This record gives sequence, C-alpha cells and structure tokens, in this order.
Amino acid sequence: MSTPILRTATASMYDSAVRNISARQTGLLKLQENLTSGKRLVRASDDPTSAANAERALNRISRIATDQRALEAQRNAIAQAESVLGNVTDALQRFRELVVSAGDGSHSSAERRAIAVELQGLRDQVFALANTTDTNGMPLFSALGSALQPFVGPQATAPDYTFDGLPGQAAGSEVSIPFALDGDSAFMLQSARDGVYNVTLGTSPTDRTLSTSGVTIANAALVNGASYQVAITSVDSTTTPGTTVVGYDVTETPPGTTTAYVDAGYPTGTPAQIALQGLSGLNLSLLGTPQVGDTLSIDPNPSLFSVLDDAIGDIRSATNNNAALQAVGQALHNLDIGMGRVSAVRAQAGDLLNRVDRISSNQEKRSIQLEADRSRAEDLDMVKGISDFNNQQTGYQAALQTYAKVQQLSLFNFI
Repeated sequence: MSTPILRTATASMYDSAVRNISARQTGLLKLQENLTSGKRLVRASDDPTSAANAERALNRISRIATDQRALEAQRNAIAQAESVLGNVTDALQRFRELVVSAGDGSHSSAERRAIAVELQGLRDQVFALANTTDTNGMPLFSALGSALQPFVGPQATAPDYTFDGLPGQAAGSEVSIPFALDGDSAFMLQSARDGVYNVTLGTSPTDRTLSTSGVTIANAALVNGASYQVAITSVDSTTTPGTTVVGYDVTETPPGTTTAYVDAGYPTGTPAQIALQGLSGLNLSLLGTPQVGDTLSIDPNPSLFSVLDDAIGDIRSATNNNAALQAVGQALHNLDIGMGRVSAVRAQAGDLLNRVDRISSNQEKRSIQLEADRSRAEDLDMVKGISDFNNQQTGYQAALQTYAKVQQLSLFNFI
C-alpha cells in the first residue's frame, strides 16, 4: 500500500504563519494595554458580567460620597446648634446667679434695678441665640419648619412669645440626620407638661412675711393653662382657740368663675402653709402670715423668654425684701425648669452627633467593601499580568523567529 503524499502550498504556510503572528501581536498589545492602565477590563466587551458588577459598585460608591457630603453639612448645623445651646446655658446660669444675688436683703431698690438692667442684657442674648441661623441663613431651631425668625415677641397680646413654625423634631434616616433642632421643645413651655407659672403678690407687706411656693403639677390631665386670682377674704383665729382658719376666693380665667374655699387651719402664732385649692391639677402653697385683702396672681409662662421677662420685671419692681424674696423664689423655680428643657434638647443634639459618627463609620466600611468589589471586578493582578505579558512576548518572538526560518525553506534556494 502506498503512503499518501500531503502537499502544503508555500503560500498557505506563509499565510498561516502571518495570521498566528498577528494574533500573538494583538494579544501582546492587549496585555500591554492592561498593564499600562492597571485594569483587567479596559472595555465592557472584555468581560460584560464583571464590567456590570464594577459599574454597580462605582455607582454605590458615588452615592455614599454624596450622602457623606450631605451628612457633613448636617453635622455642622447640629454641632453649631449644640454650641449655641451651650451658650444659652451659660447665659441662663449667669442669669440665675444674678437672680440669687438680687435676693440679698442688704440690697436697696436701686441696686435691684441695676441688677435688672444686667438681667435684661442676658435675656436679649438668649432671645438672639434662639433665633440663630446657620451659614446658609436657615434657623438652627426651626423644628419641622418655620419662618427665618422662629421666635417672635414680646407681643402686646397673650401669649407674649410664640413659635412661628411647626413644632416637632424632624426624623433622620440610616444615612442622614436632621438639619435643625426642635426649638419649640427647647424654649417654649407647656402648662400641663412643665407647670411653669409666675406667682406675684398684689401687695407686699413690710411688717410680716408673705410668700408662696413654686407651682408643681398634681394631675397633668386637669391642667388647662388658665390664670388664677386668689384673694384672702377672712382670717379667723377666735372660733377655734389655738387654730387660725383662712378663707379665700379663687377666680379662674377663663372662664372667669370665682369659687370660695376655706383651709383646714394651722396653729395660731406660727407661719401658715396653706395648700391652695381650686387650681386645676396644680399644687401651690401660701406661706407666711396672710391677712384679709391680700391677693396673689398665678399666670402661666408660655416660654423661657416669658420666665426671664417676669423675673426681670418682678425684681425691678420689688420695693422691699419680702417682694424681692418672692420674685427670686419664683424666678429660680421657673428658671430651673426652663434650663432643664434646654439641657434636654442639647442632649438630643449630642445624641445626633454621636449618630453621625456611627453613620460615617458604617458608610466608610461600606465604601471599602464596594471598592474591594470593584477592584476584584476590573483591576488587574499585576503579578499575573506581568507573567502573562512575558509569556506572550516570548511566544511572539518565537513566532517571528520561526517565520524567518520558514521563509528560507524554498525549493528555489536549492536549485
């Protein structure tokens, strides 16, 4: 059996070699492009699935960067608000110190009026701080939305101060916090919640003591925010020997109804401590030595600014030590409640700033993870890339040398 003879044309052999050399050259060029860019994926057609994964990771990283920029602006606003509340607290603390000094029995009326002037300056400072705006001109204490000046006052009609906006604290999200704090909660007061009332005496005696305790809440559900006028109508120390019984009328406005009450009595010759009745949901005691004709007014304070104004007015108008002590006692009681509201909102600001730190930490971890996902999808393993390039380069050189040798294998070279 004869052996078949296969004939390969020289042109075909040359064409095949050229195609192989071109393919190796293209592969070498692609590897060189990958090494130069540092990317495994230079174009989406290189690996569509990995390219899509890398694109998703880049989009998420971009969103995180945008959220972080917004969060930083929110952090700055809340940090400024917290700092302002710190300044408010400092001013209120100084106000409190001056109020305490006004109760010094050695002070004259003129000296108390001088103290009231300094108190007025602190009150103006607190009011200005409450209306502070951020670097963009937006109020720091605008709650759920307000005018550019959220607090308005004093006004001629009741209430003397108002919050020109929507009370409440805006909610954040898993990647953001509010831009503003609830100024209504910090500076405005509610009778049923806070029980802040200013109690003033109609006349302040000089030959005896007469004062009141601070108002406290007995039953918040009954507190209606009304004003009260108490008038002493009788003081009986003869009907029951050794016991003094005081009768008084309480006028509630609104609706303007008057009701008569009689206390349970106290030992004659000792200071009275009469728990007044007829004050819806409130506790208040009359202290000292009441007499027929004595009166006292009980008015709700709708705001911290009202507390400051009442303290200033009462201290300025105090004509004797008894009146000064009553003014100081009421001011300190109400001021402590107001400072508690400011401190509560300041603590809320601190919690929001802590939340910013947690969000930033979580976002940073997510960004690192997404960057790792993107890198795995499109970045080139440089060690492997260099190795592949060297292998491809060696193959290419071998193909060139082989082709050069094949070119010399022509029948004409041997004729």
